[in-house]
Amino acid sequence: MAKYQLVATAAMGLESIVAQEVQDLGYETRVENGKVYFEGDETAIARCNLWLRVADRVKIVVAEFPVETFDQLFENTKAINWEQYLPVDANFPVSGKSVKSKLFSVPDCQAIVKKAIVERMKFHYKRLGFLDESGSSYKIEVSILKDVATLTIDTSGVGLHKRGYRQTQGEAPLKETLAAALVKISKWSPTRPFVDLFCGSGTIPLEAAMIGQNIAPGYNREFISEDWPWMKAKIWDDARNEADDLAKYDQPLEIIGSDIDHRMVQVAQDNALEAGFADLITFKQMQATDFTTRLTDGVIISNPPYGERIGEKEEIEKVIKDLGNVMKNYPTWSVYMLSSMENFEQLYGKKATKKRKLFNGFIRTDLYQYWGQKSKRD
Repeated sequence: MAKYQLVATAAMGLESIVAQEVQDLGYETRVENGKVYFEGDETAIARCNLWLRVADRVKIVVAEFPVETFDQLFENTKAINWEQYLPVDANFPVSGKSVKSKLFSVPDCQAIVKKAIVERMKFHYKRLGFLDESGSSYKIEVSILKDVATLTIDTSGVGLHKRGYRQTQGEAPLKETLAAALVKISKWSPTRPFVDLFCGSGTIPLEAAMIGQNIAPGYNREFISEDWPWMKAKIWDDARNEADDLAKYDQPLEIIGSDIDHRMVQVAQDNALEAGFADLITFKQMQATDFTTRLTDGVIISNPPYGERIGEKEEIEKVIKDLGNVMKNYPTWSVYMLSSMENFEQLYGKKATKKRKLFNGFIRTDLYQYWGQKSKRD
């Protein structure tokens, strides 16, 4: 098998979690802003697409070179062994971006890269006319940052946050990758009770269930690189068989999701059914402040509304204040709340044990972490 320079892309603030995930799969990593680099073969491509919960995509880094002129971009791109990746009938759309670089016209950069690859392919495959591009798809990106061009091929296709279980969603859905990150940050283990008091379409409880039973998040979906001739079917079969062997389908879980909106509770139940967790996760309509339990040492992870609309802010502020009072009755429970409200701690009535800056889409938020006391039974 060949060795490839690979990169798992990640949302800002989540790189360290993605790096740990890649390391857990057995690969050494190098981390930059929004990127986790590692080396691997075809099996690594399949395994990382199947297993990475927090990464956005897995890409092959084809080349990286300094570039200040369109001629340099063309010649350097043409010099790459594209035939190593692209068969003669490959469909290869080129997207691009440019930041703080002399070559700032993205459409021009895309066109030049496309032309250079076409020239290389026609020469190698001895074609005189057009390439018909009727075969498998290879999504190529040219990214220029501070006059350094990076050419990549996307192996994932649809973003890795698309697990395949979400049938419908609410107005402001939390990405599955961020939901998984919140569970990972909490260090929740499947032997502890888990609650989401603002569950919406159920993303956080569903990601917790997958983590709890060690189910590969990409197990029930397809990837663009499955159609590539050199990514043999056996590679994917072996990777999926490995995932099946490692899954703990019999692991009992105590996971509850609640929401004040009965419509969202139904959506969450539908999503859980699609994901195969209908019998494992309990969803119910409830106000967050009505939370009661006899269980100890649990974890609450929630993404409460941010109060963006007029009149909502005061309402959610009251809920957070009341919730802070409720949780005083449950000192062994750990609470993790993702919020854009800068006065969250003041409202909750307690300084967070730890805060972590995260981005929910383009919204800057903080994950307020309140670590519970260990119960006497420990």
